[in-house]
Amino acid sequence: MQIGIFGGDTGATIDDLVGHIRTAKEQGFPSFWIAQIFGFDALTALAVAGREVPDIELGTGVIPTYPRHPMMLAGQALTVQSAIGGRLALGIGLSHQIVIEAMFGYSFAKPVRHMKEYLSILRPLLHGEAVSFRGETVSANGSLSIPGAAPPPVLVAALGSQMLHVAGRLAEGTITWMTGPATLAEHIVPTITSAAKEAGRDAPRIVASLPVCVTADPDGARERAANTFSIYGQLPSYRAMLDREGAAGPADVAIVGDEATVRSGIERVRDAGVTDFTAAEFGATEAEKTATRDLLRSLL
Repeated sequence: MQIGIFGGDTGATIDDLVGHIRTAKEQGFPSFWIAQIFGFDALTALAVAGREVPDIELGTGVIPTYPRHPMMLAGQALTVQSAIGGRLALGIGLSHQIVIEAMFGYSFAKPVRHMKEYLSILRPLLHGEAVSFRGETVSANGSLSIPGAAPPPVLVAALGSQMLHVAGRLAEGTITWMTGPATLAEHIVPTITSAAKEAGRDAPRIVASLPVCVTADPDGARERAANTFSIYGQLPSYRAMLDREGAAGPADVAIVGDEATVRSGIERVRDAGVTDFTAAEFGATEAEKTATRDLLRSLL
């Protein structure tokens, strides 16, 4: 299992992001991932950072599909690929009903059909093929020409069984958040792996991210996790995974404690069958931040 960093802190500048990625690369981490929430455009930021920092994979975790037509996203992703020499991992996802309907004003009806149709357009375009597709939720007719752009792997944020089947059949893998090791082992990994096998595809890449903190005050760190990540205990898709894990909230799946405890927690994720663990570090003090990064480096 590879160990990467899930970064892109709120409030960071582009220069900060470049610095964080450069440090991760110099420390030997093979990948660095950022979210698309309500800050920088993730793909634009990675295009800039990737021109500054070579030799590290850069991933999105994740780009919401509804606000970007798949033809536009394909063009943007291939542009980033051309700019950074083919190091992009394109994580995409539905986002959440409250975001798509209340903020963007789009319908969130039939999300699984939407993702299946979206991938039916996106993936051929990424591979240099023309598309002529008319779906119920999205349609496209056209092609792209972007020199020097290899198709990036597409990872679909998939938690429910139907979405995992779509990801297994039509994408290179999945990317998860707030999903504990038992749920990864018993649900995520076997479901998507089976779907990929049935479709005659290679074993999927499974990228899992959880909050991580090496600390001498685990109770305080868990309380901070409960506050910092509280929204994820309320959003239906994450709530379902927490319930499946038997977790009251995000604090219960955060990997927190001394070095041995955190190491053991990450090893449980590895043993679940995950291919990539991306750590969302959340130390509150310089001592916690340093100890967390040092532990992660020891696992490389």
